[in-house]
Amino acid sequence: MLYWLLPPQSSQVAEYVECYWMIEKTAASQGEAFPKLNPDAAAHCILTPDDQIYRYTHNPQTLYGTGSHWLFPHHSTYALDHSQPFIYIGIKFHIGALYALEIPHYTHPSLDQAQQLNDDASWLDRNALSSLFTLARKHPQQCAEQLDAMLLPWLSLAKPDRHSQWVRKVLPLLDTMPITALGDAVFCSQRTLERSFSRVTGLTLKQCQSINKLDAMLEYLYQREASEIDWAAVAMKFGFSDQPHLTRYLKSQLGITPKTYANKRGLTIDVYGGVHEMQKAAK
Repeated sequence: MLYWLLPPQSSQVAEYVECYWMIEKTAASQGEAFPKLNPDAAAHCILTPDDQIYRYTHNPQTLYGTGSHWLFPHHSTYALDHSQPFIYIGIKFHIGALYALEIPHYTHPSLDQAQQLNDDASWLDRNALSSLFTLARKHPQQCAEQLDAMLLPWLSLAKPDRHSQWVRKVLPLLDTMPITALGDAVFCSQRTLERSFSRVTGLTLKQCQSINKLDAMLEYLYQREASEIDWAAVAMKFGFSDQPHLTRYLKSQLGITPKTYANKRGLTIDVYGGVHEMQKAAK
């Protein structure tokens, strides 16, 4: 299995894009056939060969299609179909970034949906996809630079307004202070902030905070060996009343117990832009 995660090289692109990621499974690769992807408040643009099938399942819903596509913010944990060889290059946008961007045939906000990347996505040079996959396999840094060059003309047309500006200010505060205090922190009424946040992201402040909490917890667990994890301490660290409460929460989110996740964690939960430390290319 080959995978990496890198930030944009351009500061202008970094205003809207959190990171680029790549994962490839060859016929000889080992790995989970149906790993899980945890809830994500951010949107991803996922580049693939035109004939490659994608499938995201959360019973009873299955999102599927072929080729490059958008994966929009989602509340649910998806089961991914990685039973066959594949290659994905992902562009993870900042939460709410799509609000300020013009995307053909896109209705904002879209949640729990995947959508084909249409031919009128002017920023994407489809003739360059093959060479982009080659760069991703052999030269990740150059691949990130090429993605910057492709995206920059489009992103420079973004039209942020006061709603997106409030959301950008509040996102770094969301996990550090009570939701009821956020309006005062960004100098607007709480009601106005709630409405603006939902308008820009499609989520409530509480929903986004919950997704961020799960993401932070999975990153914390990812960085530790299963034998090192003190589940009572994890419960306390992330604000759960006790260990059973944590167990019920993780089982409801991931469909498996915490210990099962720790012993058999799906790689792509972390590689789809979920782990903030830089990943090295590895097989």
